[in-house]
Amino acid sequence: MGKEQYLFAANVIVWVGIGCYVAFLAAAQKRLERRLKRMEVLGDDD
Repeated sequence: MGKEQYLFAANVIVWVGIGCYVAFLAAAQKRLERRLKRMEVLGDDD
């Protein structure tokens, strides 16, 4: 493999990692939104 192929492979790996991280953050955001809504419903005694 030439230098360009290694560079391309490393670039692909980095972007796949970034994509996985963004997907993880999106899932965590959805979990937090659901949790916040539950807390608002349970704590709405006023």
